[in-house]
Amino acid sequence: MEDLLLILFLIFVGQTLGSLIGLVKKPSKVLLYGSLSFAASMMIAISFIQLIPEGLKYASPFLIIISFFAGGVVMLMVDRLLPHINPELVKTEKPSVKRSVTMLVIGIALHNLPEGLAIGVGFALSPVLGITVALAIAIQDLPENLATIVPLYGLTKKRMKSFTILTTTILFELIGFILGYFALRGASLSLLGASLALAAGFMVYISVEELIPSAQVKRYPKMAVGAMILGVGCVLLISLV
Repeated sequence: MEDLLLILFLIFVGQTLGSLIGLVKKPSKVLLYGSLSFAASMMIAISFIQLIPEGLKYASPFLIIISFFAGGVVMLMVDRLLPHINPELVKTEKPSVKRSVTMLVIGIALHNLPEGLAIGVGFALSPVLGITVALAIAIQDLPENLATIVPLYGLTKKRMKSFTILTTTILFELIGFILGYFALRGASLSLLGASLALAAGFMVYISVEELIPSAQVKRYPKMAVGAMILGVGCVLLISLV
């Protein structure tokens, strides 16, 4: 029960805290970009150090490979079918405020769903694995929501409305967690292993396609490399616990 409460806390804290900080004060570039690099490296490290090796214990290498690529393809289809506005680049010359807000929120919500699924799948196999994944995603959600609330507030011109809109997307991460945990808790070990690889595909795609480009790695290479090394190091330390 305590593990479940901790998971739920982590699901809510990253996004809520990030939104609040973004409304109170615009983050510095070092904090924002460094946090994105750190989160990306943690998610990639968890995928290859924990999720995939754990999945290989229960499913064949062929099924793991197929599932991993399937996770990336699913995320690619989400981006293609419903492209979302980059939180840092709301630059349409004559934007429709209603459409911009709608696309921004729907895009975030759709990306929260697989994140929640990844947490649920990990937790279905092991509370420690589930908490580790939830921690990484919470760290990723903090700078992501921090970056998102600024243009959202610029579109709505209302702080409370912006905060309410963004925090409602947490429900999709919660739905993903419930689906991942309860649907797979009694599933065959082979399906569970494949689901871990699928979740790894989600996380790697989000990291490579969204977080790393948003972290402005070319502009701040030393900061990005340092944050990424730190992120991988944290995952290795967690793995030893």
